[in-house]
Amino acid sequence: MKKLFAVALALVLVLALASMASAEVVFQLAETHAEGYPTTLADQEFARLVEERTEGRVKIEVYSGSVLADSENTAIEMLQAGTLGFTRVSASPVASYVPALNAIQLPYLYKNAEHEWAVLDGEIGQTMLNAIQESGSGLIGLCYYDSGARSFYITKAAYEKGNFAEADLTGLKIRMQNNPMMVRMIELLGGTGVTGIGANEVYSSIQTGVVDGAENNWPTYQNMGDYEAAPVYVLDYHTRVPEILIMSELASMMVSPEDLEIIKQTAKDTEAYEKEQWALKEQSAEQIIRDAGCTIVDLTPEQLAIYEEKMAPLYDEFGAGYEDIIEQIKAVGENF
Repeated sequence: MKKLFAVALALVLVLALASMASAEVVFQLAETHAEGYPTTLADQEFARLVEERTEGRVKIEVYSGSVLADSENTAIEMLQAGTLGFTRVSASPVASYVPALNAIQLPYLYKNAEHEWAVLDGEIGQTMLNAIQESGSGLIGLCYYDSGARSFYITKAAYEKGNFAEADLTGLKIRMQNNPMMVRMIELLGGTGVTGIGANEVYSSIQTGVVDGAENNWPTYQNMGDYEAAPVYVLDYHTRVPEILIMSELASMMVSPEDLEIIKQTAKDTEAYEKEQWALKEQSAEQIIRDAGCTIVDLTPEQLAIYEEKMAPLYDEFGAGYEDIIEQIKAVGENF
């Protein structure tokens, strides 16, 4: 991939000056979520404001519902190849290029959403965004978007097979994000992590028995219709994995330094808007799921403590070398 990026970089450098001299440059933004989803709305607001603030010099066309890329990994590869300008992805796949990102998405790391955002909006969060561009991956991290907390959802048969009260998922196949740390998390609970399944494929994968369930937040669980295939939602809130709006480094060379700064600032300005939309969607999604008669399992503090205890090896494996960051994050949590 680095070789591909180098070739694409050479081509972009040849075209960059001519492009910046043109009246406008048009980029595409890939979004896997559907129309009306909080991140899609934020993408669209970002595009609108960029065009407005650059006085039409930079236009961004937003394509939702996996029209341009069938998965977040595919979208990232397209950014690296220079065939896509922007995308919104989970921090999880980006950690493949910036392992330090695993430190901000370790299980049971945050006390609540306020704790998470105090970290992301502070020095630690900005350091992580900087690290994305410094990684040589060809990606530029622009800002974070909210994605709430993730919990497990499974079929009724899977719930009866496992023992969620004891954090024992032995024998269960759970669709996980394409991230070694996430796969290891489910292994520590006794289950098998299945990757390579796109968000739009989870429903059919559960229906056909490829997996027994998955894990995600309230809005995705509802928006994708997964609650119909897996009507048991176990609220363990194991991770809070932020979304990241990313720009292709190759695309950044197609605009003037002034317009690039406008793009970066505009992305940060849309963060508050996305969080507002997220809060509204989270409430409506939860209501729809409860009204549908799904089984909602609230774990007790004692039961959650068992989950946390089982994650200790994960901190040793994926937190190694980032102990200072983890301690800083925990220190921020003392205020919440």
